[in-house]
Amino acid sequence: MPDHLPRNGLRIATYNIQKCVGMDMRRRPERILQVLERLGAQVAVLQEADKRLPPRPAALPPFLVEETGWQAADLGGAGSLGWHGNAVLYRGAVELTDKGHITLPGLEPRGAVWVRLDTPLGPLRVIGAHLGLTGRARREQMRALARAAKADDAAVVLAGDFNEWSRAPVLEHIAPSLTFLPRKASFPALRPLGALDRIAHCHRLKAVAHGVHGARPAHVASDHLPVWADFQAV
Repeated sequence: MPDHLPRNGLRIATYNIQKCVGMDMRRRPERILQVLERLGAQVAVLQEADKRLPPRPAALPPFLVEETGWQAADLGGAGSLGWHGNAVLYRGAVELTDKGHITLPGLEPRGAVWVRLDTPLGPLRVIGAHLGLTGRARREQMRALARAAKADDAAVVLAGDFNEWSRAPVLEHIAPSLTFLPRKASFPALRPLGALDRIAHCHRLKAVAHGVHGARPAHVASDHLPVWADFQAV
């Protein structure tokens, strides 16, 4: 379990849930929700939240999400939990006020989502993304996300699976208005080597703690471990 959330703070997590299929090759959505509960986050940005084939039904059933105290931003429709597999859950003293999609360039079918939330930190725009497998695509996609981060006057958090193995600040240079939290290995879950899952934020927020959640059953619930960060307003 991560450290206790500071007073007047907000914990945000990003988690590639691999369609709820664990390292044991079993699809167990209730196990993913158990990991999310132990994270203690108020906002969870998910990747691979829907099954692969059209009409891309939710891998994490909405009724289970609601039963465990979460609300899901309605980003997909037609039975999906998200859009291009990207979903945002929220709970507690957090309310959804707006939402939308961000079309990302590249040959692969990729997209990102955004939500505007009322939070204990004030208005917050959270962007969730799952970037492409090629370096060129990731750079182009990060440029699109950097533009989206300037879309309104709310504070901004960008989170997701960036698929970037390089230890050089490749993506950071493209979005200089955002502060990327230091890399922490989150993939593969059984023996993390790559810091693929990242969180970045604007200058109006301060990250007071962040880490990777590897406690059971996170080590087998997905091929990624969730990454979390605690924020306070500056």
